[in-house]
Amino acid sequence: MISTNYYFIGQTDFFCGKIRDVYTIGNDVLVMIVTDRISAFDIVFPYTIPYKGQILNQIASKFLDATVDIIPNWKLAMPDPMVTVGLKCEPFKIEMIIRGYLAGSAWREYKSGRRSICSVILPEGLRENEKFKNPIITPTTKTNKGHDENISKEKIIDCGLVSKDEYEQLEYYTLALFKRGSDIAISKGLILVDTKYEFGKRDGKIYLIDEIHTPDSSRYFYAGNYQELFEKGENQKQLSKEFVRQWLVEQGFQGKDCQPIPNMTHEYCQSISQRYIELYEIITGEKFIKSDIHNVSDRIEKNIKDFLDKNKLM
Repeated sequence: MISTNYYFIGQTDFFCGKIRDVYTIGNDVLVMIVTDRISAFDIVFPYTIPYKGQILNQIASKFLDATVDIIPNWKLAMPDPMVTVGLKCEPFKIEMIIRGYLAGSAWREYKSGRRSICSVILPEGLRENEKFKNPIITPTTKTNKGHDENISKEKIIDCGLVSKDEYEQLEYYTLALFKRGSDIAISKGLILVDTKYEFGKRDGKIYLIDEIHTPDSSRYFYAGNYQELFEKGENQKQLSKEFVRQWLVEQGFQGKDCQPIPNMTHEYCQSISQRYIELYEIITGEKFIKSDIHNVSDRIEKNIKDFLDKNKLM
């Protein structure tokens, strides 16, 4: 499914994100449908990846449940494999990105000569995919359209995006969530390389919102051959969306103005789907059960309406 177009009784708003379509019911409830769209470099591509929405939604749901002892989260229920219903929170206008290794965009910046990311000073002599002594937090602004931008802790506080006390609380949650995610990953033979968290407030309380530890928001390496590949200076085998970004770069696309979007063939989209399924099965330890995609739009609408009606949210 690439898009949705529903109307629910009590609906007060609708937001179409890069991957998620979000319906607001009344003033308190969000219905988030995770589509099969794919994005990279902040660009949404006109292609669908089979079962991607189901995979992302189910992984996020499992990790929300696995971290609720660290921080309350927005999830109330998962009435459909592609849908999560949860509490509406006021989002902080930043994303908390945490990195345990020098990879992805951080490596590209470091390779270009930068030694400071979001005011975090990096030492000379680091290599691609090298583990940091301690994880670093490199926040970005959060925008609905266009590119998110790196921002320092000091600027976040000075600009009033987040108060000093709240930011320190977000740092604490970010480190604790990353530790939990890393522990779960290593138990499955994976390394959680980096990830992002989003937070919001409701009734004066901070909540974890949106997705968590999915291949769209996180980067995973295989732990078994990490050290050998690192010492040889070879690419790490990874389970994340980074392989899509790398493929796009090879096609000459980095999301810059006037760059034509490369063609993703049916076969390539299927291969992406298989990588997502592989991560799901490794990180959850469960076999991925493909949902029935016959009349998927009708199925989703019925499951949402039944849930809202049963819980008197319509």
